[in-house]
Amino acid sequence: MKLKGKVALVTGTSTNIGGGIAEGLAAEGAALVCVDARADNAADCARYIKSTGGRAIGVTCDVTDERQVVASVAAARESFAGIDILVNSAAIFNKKGVLDMPLDEWQRQLEIILTGTFLFTKHVAKSMIEQNRKGSIINIISTAGHQGEPNNIAYCTGKSGLLNFTRSAAMELVARSIRVNSLTPTATDPSESLERAARWGRTVRNADQLKQAFEPFRRGVPMLKLPRPSDYGRAVVFLASDDAEMITGTDLRVDAGAIARYWAWNPSDK
Repeated sequence: MKLKGKVALVTGTSTNIGGGIAEGLAAEGAALVCVDARADNAADCARYIKSTGGRAIGVTCDVTDERQVVASVAAARESFAGIDILVNSAAIFNKKGVLDMPLDEWQRQLEIILTGTFLFTKHVAKSMIEQNRKGSIINIISTAGHQGEPNNIAYCTGKSGLLNFTRSAAMELVARSIRVNSLTPTATDPSESLERAARWGRTVRNADQLKQAFEPFRRGVPMLKLPRPSDYGRAVVFLASDDAEMITGTDLRVDAGAIARYWAWNPSDK
């Protein structure tokens, strides 16, 4: 197990990307602190990991509230004595453009994506330094953070901001033996998330309609296959492990070739 004896804190542990990453880290031996603004996401993720023989706790936290962030870090230290790995995955979707996005909704979305990452990075890094732990921090981006998607202004802006936040934090923390990298997912195959929801004891509705909604995305990526949350989980395990000990300030894309694709080429054309 690549992460045996390590403790990982993951924000945004829904049944989709964050939950898949948390399960992937647990499968490689890490104890998990599952953090989410929704109590059921945090609790269900932790409960499932424990049911498979892992160690985990669920923590409900608004990532934009510094007091709650500090309390989450304290809970991790109380339960597992410290933190070795941080995955900043918390985000919300609000697909509005520059012309129709209300100011308060713009601010809230950026606060969750950017301020939440800043606060957890700040306080987890302080904890790592205080305990003299070699740490790994991984920020979850999006292909929307690399490209200009219309009518998704705050999400695109926040995720692109995380790219340079990652580089800046990496340069600041490198002397403290803390590596900071990012991972770029893309539109994600919903099948695994639906299966995870069922495993977590949730009622799954409209599964076929959801899968069909992702068909245009699948046809648009060069691999003609969308990544799954478990694909991101394995990539995060790599970045968090000693296999990546010489990697910092880097973005790892797990996007089926989406960003590299020449804009005029349609992969579905035969």
